[in-house]
Amino acid sequence: MFLRAIGRPLLAKVKQTTGIVGLDVIPNARAVLIDLYSKTLKEIQAVPEEEGYRKAVESFTRHRLNVCKEEEDWETIEKRLGCGQVEELIEEAQDELTLIAKMIEWDPWGVPDDYECEVIENDAPIPKHVPQHRPGPLPEDFYRTLEGLLSESKTKIPAASSADSQLKE
Repeated sequence: MFLRAIGRPLLAKVKQTTGIVGLDVIPNARAVLIDLYSKTLKEIQAVPEEEGYRKAVESFTRHRLNVCKEEEDWETIEKRLGCGQVEELIEEAQDELTLIAKMIEWDPWGVPDDYECEVIENDAPIPKHVPQHRPGPLPEDFYRTLEGLLSESKTKIPAASSADSQLKE
């Protein structure tokens, strides 16, 4: 027991660098993440329970907190979460706490049901330097697969209905 409590931290791998300029290594990243995720779960309680924002934040924060509690090693935490380095996760968690405070201040869920929003349509042409985010053409394989599926569904024999089964009896 004594060796496990003392030896494990001494044998743990030490991260030398994050490889990201301006993002320093945090030696106790796991403890920091557990603290931040716990604070996030407390702060989000101020958001109404039925709001999608609260549900999403609670869901991913609980998952990340559970992973951090289950795992001791920073490398395993990074692999299991698949969302970057623990230092990046710390920055994300800090940003989420800031956003929660802003969301509570802005109160976007407090819009009255009878509120009407004015829609302004602008037919001005989009400047050429502004990307229009139009998806590119789909590959030919997609169309061949689609044609195959459509032709397959046309050739299938329709299932017998209850009226048909009554006629046979």
